[in-house]
Amino acid sequence: KYIKYPSIVLGVLLLLFFGFYASIYAGLWGKIPSKNELATLKQSQASLVIDNNENLIGKYYIYDRESIAFKDLPKSLINALVATEDARFYEHDGVDNRSLLRVFFKTILLADKSSGGGSTITLQLAKNLFGRNDYGYLSIVVNKLRESIVAKRIEEIYSKHEILTMYFNTVPFSDNTYGIESASQKFFNKHTFQLNLSEAATLVGTLKANHSYNPRLFPERSQLRRDVVLQQMEK
Repeated sequence: KYIKYPSIVLGVLLLLFFGFYASIYAGLWGKIPSKNELATLKQSQASLVIDNNENLIGKYYIYDRESIAFKDLPKSLINALVATEDARFYEHDGVDNRSLLRVFFKTILLADKSSGGGSTITLQLAKNLFGRNDYGYLSIVVNKLRESIVAKRIEEIYSKHEILTMYFNTVPFSDNTYGIESASQKFFNKHTFQLNLSEAATLVGTLKANHSYNPRLFPERSQLRRDVVLQQMEK
């Protein structure tokens, strides 16, 4: 009986979980983007006002976003993001199972909030692209599972370089700023490819809490966060 009853309980829980997951996968909690839809993603961008010398003199936008190509991303910027947000980015398929286990044991069982959230760059991209819905008490669970499905589909369609490019073009910064190019121009008055190591680490550091680590509003706090990013890169 010491084996039988726990096994029955575990079996029932597993059946409930897989049934719950299947209901999300089937779209009963809202439609999940198909691979065809993910392959033709388009993001709104700012309209640029250029003078006859091709100098930028203004913008019109709902979302302040300017998309750039992978070649315009400095190596230090990519290294800062991977080191800080997703150290095994090049190894997983969108979901880092090792991080999820760490979160389960440390964050949930041991109440260690410093263990992180187990979210990969691809999972964050899925959230940035499609947002989250309100499902009441089940919101965090349903949204996380939805994002995991989308993340795996993204990884099947796009290369790691393309995922990094989409992430940097969609990630939100302070002051209604979306994407690394607009953030680079707003906070450092330069294009992304011109960012040095310190500036790249500063912008990546703001992603943890883009208002609290806004380098213009809270320079000292932003600098401390930048130093954490640099330490992660060294590690």
